[in-house]
Amino acid sequence: MINNSNITALRLKRQHLIDQISEQEYNQLYKDCSPVQSVYWSGFGEPPVLSFRTTFDDKEYNRKRQFNRSLVKGRFQGSNLGWIEQEDFEVFAGLARSSIKSYTPLQQEILDLIKLNGPMNIQQIKEITGQLVKKITPALHKLQKAFLIYEDQYNGEWDRAWGLFNEMFPEVNINKFTQLDSLKVLIKRFAHRNVLFNAAMIKSFYRAKVRNIQDAIRLLVEDKVVVEYEDMFLLKSDSKLLSSHTFDLKPSIFIMHRNDFLVKSNEYWLKEKYQHELYDILQYIFIDGEFGGAVLGKFKYGPYIIEDVKVDNCYISRKDEIIEAIYAVNDRAKSPIKRFLGSCDGF
Repeated sequence: MINNSNITALRLKRQHLIDQISEQEYNQLYKDCSPVQSVYWSGFGEPPVLSFRTTFDDKEYNRKRQFNRSLVKGRFQGSNLGWIEQEDFEVFAGLARSSIKSYTPLQQEILDLIKLNGPMNIQQIKEITGQLVKKITPALHKLQKAFLIYEDQYNGEWDRAWGLFNEMFPEVNINKFTQLDSLKVLIKRFAHRNVLFNAAMIKSFYRAKVRNIQDAIRLLVEDKVVVEYEDMFLLKSDSKLLSSHTFDLKPSIFIMHRNDFLVKSNEYWLKEKYQHELYDILQYIFIDGEFGGAVLGKFKYGPYIIEDVKVDNCYISRKDEIIEAIYAVNDRAKSPIKRFLGSCDGF
């Protein structure tokens, strides 16, 4: 039966939050959730992860994939850094590439230097150009977003080289896909893992042009790949599946970091609902397959400062479970919870 409970249960299943997966099944999940980011506010060079979803340490697994360059880095969601599988470069170039119509003098100088000398790090560029790092870095990022150069951060070190993209990946055709073409591919992956989606979720995750998102969804509907459900969409195959199968919705609580796939898919409304005048949103509380609260406080290097926990009224009775879930990912001694719903009682 197609209803919210069955959709939520299928989403949990597709996300493997209840039945964690092994390495053999991991790569497809990773591809569908790409670009994948590191845990929010983690140390520089930390590999990307899909938290709570694996039976193995996927941080170390992805560290190896970074080292052999089967995972590659780029700016695929606006200015946000993420990691994709190398074989997906063409589809993500179509999604994210921003052409440079006219180079600034510094952009041209950097491009000429790399063409002449091969891969260079920022310090070398600084010494030759005499420019400050704070001027060099944005110029590199513009060239990176145009897929003209590539940041070769394969080992997590600060001192990474920047090389010509077409020399490092000569087999990649960055003009193969338009953004609309890419979205038609990526929305099917996104729909499979989210089950139910709308244009705002696509925009929230991929940062693509709204008109292209709407056109891509319309074409997928016309091709009978996607169908409407109330004011949202799902894959036609999932519509049939949900109509014929009932999925078990098991109780669960996960404390999601801000770069998690499900968080990024819903960020457009989560930030607004749980924002606080004084505190940052540290993490989101995912209860029985739905977002139901946030951990609030201050980021710092080392354990976070947890000032308060905000949850929807319907989950207040699960206070003890929520607290234990928070302490499962935050050190109980170093990041004690100061308040729950603004109250210090019991803390």
